[in-house]
Amino acid sequence: MTSELTVLALAALLQIVQFVAYSVAANLQVGPRYAMGPRDTPRSLTGLAGRLQRALTNHFEGLILFTIAVLVVHLSGSANSASAWAAWAYLGARVAYVPAYAFGLSPWRSLIWMVGLFATLTLLLIPFF
Repeated sequence: MTSELTVLALAALLQIVQFVAYSVAANLQVGPRYAMGPRDTPRSLTGLAGRLQRALTNHFEGLILFTIAVLVVHLSGSANSASAWAAWAYLGARVAYVPAYAFGLSPWRSLIWMVGLFATLTLLLIPFF
């Protein structure tokens, strides 16, 4: 398996870890009665639970582009050391992004996000060069 596919699998595992962290924080905030109920009345999460929810949503969005980029590199046979570096940079940025968002580290959260986006863009451009 290429480094890029390995990182993609690890990014998916990170998504699961983020989901668990968000779920625990959200359940602590809204209580088990609401969490296990039909949720007919929407509730906005605040504080840590809200930030973890937004970080999770952001990872879903970023993971779509990253998955496309990995598939483009893999299926075009363009995997090389630069694409491996870019994939690992993406994962490192995503791992750092979660606590940066959870603890409201500004402007670091945005800078870390840009590293992940740049890594994804690099992967998308590699097959063209």
